[in-house]
Amino acid sequence: MHGYLPGNPQTPIITPNVKDAPFRVLKNGVKQFHLRAEPVVHELVNGIKIRGYGYNGSIPGPTILVNQGDYVQITVENRLPEATSVHWHGLIVSNRMDGVPGPGGSPIIQPGESFTYEFRIQQSGTFMYHSHVHDAKQELMGLAGMLISRGIYEEPVDRDYVLLLQEWAVQMEMRQQTSSHPMNDHPSKRSASNIYDIDPMSMMFNFFTINGKAYPDTAPLFVRYGERVRIRLGNLSMDSHPMHFHGHEFSVTAVDGNPIPMMARLKRNTINVAPGETWNIEFLANNPGNWVFHCHKPHHTTNAHAMEGMGGMLTIVRYAK
Repeated sequence: MHGYLPGNPQTPIITPNVKDAPFRVLKNGVKQFHLRAEPVVHELVNGIKIRGYGYNGSIPGPTILVNQGDYVQITVENRLPEATSVHWHGLIVSNRMDGVPGPGGSPIIQPGESFTYEFRIQQSGTFMYHSHVHDAKQELMGLAGMLISRGIYEEPVDRDYVLLLQEWAVQMEMRQQTSSHPMNDHPSKRSASNIYDIDPMSMMFNFFTINGKAYPDTAPLFVRYGERVRIRLGNLSMDSHPMHFHGHEFSVTAVDGNPIPMMARLKRNTINVAPGETWNIEFLANNPGNWVFHCHKPHHTTNAHAMEGMGGMLTIVRYAK
């Protein structure tokens, strides 16, 4: 089930380049989701692939769409070579369901095991989910995704986009040489595959992505003249990202899932998205053309394998003709 939520006729919420998490509704109204944490080979841009960790074969994981008031069961199956968990970033849940083993008291999910998180969605807004076991490693290997909860009093818009910001330390000079990986059966395949390891403990990031893709492989955000457009931003990386929009001003309408009162909303063309934050911005599509929306840290708009031209954490807002 994708796009529109049952009984909720608002504008579809779209995560470009990322699928929605499928679910089924039980007779008692409970929504059941399944997340499979597993190693994933993921293409960042132009044939550059990484060996990372993802959910349901995807980096980032699928977007979970729910409504405020839903009771959810989310079964997490661990197919990783190490223990994991899932933390529901920003959601108010019981201590056992928070996904933080050890000091938090949540269960740890060992390799080959599963655990079902159960809770009621008390809030509406833009949230995230990510691993909270070896999180310095597992988050930066790709174990992250967005969770959007719709509320009854959500302000209407004509377009509603979700963008997750991430960054990667890709070991361009070090392809894995083991022959155990199916892509590495022969030296010629190794040299042609462009599949790289990543170093999640490095601070030297060289690829920057929106929804797992670097420009020019980021999907454009289509709009039509006169539409009201919402962009939901989340950051699960080490760096902050000042996201700048050309040709328009936007209003900042929510932070960390909390709506900002109308009189307190600022008009901006740049918003700094710090690690762990979510922001909602909205703009009126009133200036036709193709407009870039990008991180304003210059190194974050390049790709390590092609330093000339635009790349990295950049997408296009494209007016439909």
